[in-house]
Amino acid sequence: MIGNYFYNETIRKTVIAFGTLFNNIKIKKFGTDGKTISQVKVPIAYGPMQRFLARIEQQANFDDNIAISLPRLSFELQSYTYDPTRKASPITKFTLKSPTDKVKTKKMFLPVPYDIGFRLSFATKLQDDALQIIEQILPFFQPSYNVTVNMLEGVEESRDIPFTLRNISFTDEYEGDFSTRRFIQYDLDFVSKTYFYQEVPTDEGGIIKKVQVDYSTAIRAPRAQRYTVVPQATRDYNNDNDGFFLTEELNTKKTLIKVNNNAAFSTNTYIQINEEVMRIKEIDGTNMIVARGQYGSTIAEHHVNDNINQVNSVDRDLIEVGDEFGFTESRSFFGEDGQEYSSSLGQDVG
Repeated sequence: MIGNYFYNETIRKTVIAFGTLFNNIKIKKFGTDGKTISQVKVPIAYGPMQRFLARIEQQANFDDNIAISLPRLSFELQSYTYDPTRKASPITKFTLKSPTDKVKTKKMFLPVPYDIGFRLSFATKLQDDALQIIEQILPFFQPSYNVTVNMLEGVEESRDIPFTLRNISFTDEYEGDFSTRRFIQYDLDFVSKTYFYQEVPTDEGGIIKKVQVDYSTAIRAPRAQRYTVVPQATRDYNNDNDGFFLTEELNTKKTLIKVNNNAAFSTNTYIQINEEVMRIKEIDGTNMIVARGQYGSTIAEHHVNDNINQVNSVDRDLIEVGDEFGFTESRSFFGEDGQEYSSSLGQDVG
């Protein structure tokens, strides 16, 4: 809910990524023989260009100090605009993986797309300086340049953020007498297509792996029946690829499938071929009768040598928070054995 503190530094990372694009621009001074006399790296800072120009105007001297102050680059953030063209379902979640533990995952809602507007400005005294700067920028924007940004700390979530050049304008301020300073200013407008994320789950809480209830016929009486429920994976997670495959084409109407080996299969268990999940109803040698399209999977055609993967307890242990899953129920009857379940020991005790 709104009000829970979190800070993913999305804007800060985007600003840094944008500014870094222009932090190595240089200009050269050439002699009459065409040789380089000097090379200067153009300084860049965050803030409106008018602030820097106003500061130069206030300087008392009109000679050497100006050469130190100009040329100069500056950039500033100008706007935030929601981008409906990149909108995804607001209830869809995606998986985040830890960079150090590939098995550990987290689920969170998809980020919200926003366009962030930037303006890059630079001012020079000489037209040739301005041309050198602009020609070091324009070839890289056609009209976009992608920068890979690590959007969230502590998880693997990097995106290529495009910075698109939208508009270029320039002015040449040179009016008045010889004591008036000349400013050639270029303004380049960009937009970055970034994303804003909600709070990253600090603890996904996990999935309840087992529910067990013991029933008694009376208060303080020994347990008589146990009801147990465990999650059931609805798809194959680990891509078994244990050497089981189809030996005959399977269309969307057939329920009889032919396999190369049935050693690992049993009735009332689940298998997955490509993206379709099936339940095994009967087994006769290398022939199996199956119920098609289980757990909402789509019935499809399958071909000879397509792998058959099991959907079993191994997959159950790999269910991720936010995934769809089913349940497997079992009941046990004990009679008068006089035992009780110890939660601390995890077993029945007398």
